[in-house]
Amino acid sequence: QVQLVEFGGGLVQAGGSLRLSCVASGRTFSSYAMGWFRQAPGKEREFVAAISRSGGVTNYAESVKGRFTIARDNAENTVYLHLNSLKPEDTAVYYCAARRTSNVGTTRTSRYEYDYWGQGTQVTVSS
Repeated sequence: QVQLVEFGGGLVQAGGSLRLSCVASGRTFSSYAMGWFRQAPGKEREFVAAISRSGGVTNYAESVKGRFTIARDNAENTVYLHLNSLKPEDTAVYYCAARRTSNVGTTRTSRYEYDYWGQGTQVTVSS
């Protein structure tokens, strides 16, 4: 239905910034609410940020609120995650995910409510 590919991960010093991109295939990108999750080795995959189909509603985990920003460009079939003021504890593989929904203004925070996943991109923050 949709395929997702993430770009932009890398090594950055604490306090630095990165921008992650997730490019979706298909002609119905605007039919999906989008989310970002992350997973460190030995840990559960955790919610980071979500954005509604319309882009009008966003949601963030408390640990990243005020530091990360999610955005989408439906014309480009792309969702972004801007990571600012990075901390070593932000180190993880970051995944984008898509959830098909008929509601243009809702978000979800559970990994089990998403239908499609990208391959992930590594973010490493050095101290």
